[in-house]
Parts: sequence; C-alpha cells; structure tokens
Amino acid sequence: MRNELKALRKSRELSQGQVAIAVGVSRQTIYAVENDRCDPSLSVAFALARLFHRPVEEVFHDPGFPSTVRRAG
Repeated sequence: MRNELKALRKSRELSQGQVAIAVGVSRQTIYAVENDRCDPSLSVAFALARLFHRPVEEVFHDPGFPSTVRRAG
C-alpha cells in the first residue's frame, strides 16, 4: 500500500514524533509507514486521516486497485 503520509506531514511542518504522539503510536511506526516498511492498522490509518483532515483513501492507496469501483446495477 502506498501513502501520502510523508508529504502531508511535511506540508504541515510536523515531525514524525509529533505525528506519532497525535495518533498514539511510536515515532518508529510513523517512520515505517512513511517508508512503506509496514501498513498501519485500520485504527491508525483512520487516526492519521483525521489528523490531516483527509479521507483515508487520499492518505493511503493501493496502486494495483482501480480508483473507481463500478457498482452492479
């Protein structure tokens, strides 16, 4: 899964530590997520999206998944 976490964090001039404290994880976790070393839990992903006032799908995305999903109908 790819993410925009680093760009969002830098645009707000926040450190990894500040983001970590805001969402209740370690700085190492934020580093790992930013560098695609791990995917966050669902609760952490939503906390990060709330922190940056973005929908979760704007912060995290799967490059292999189509951006639009067709509904049966």
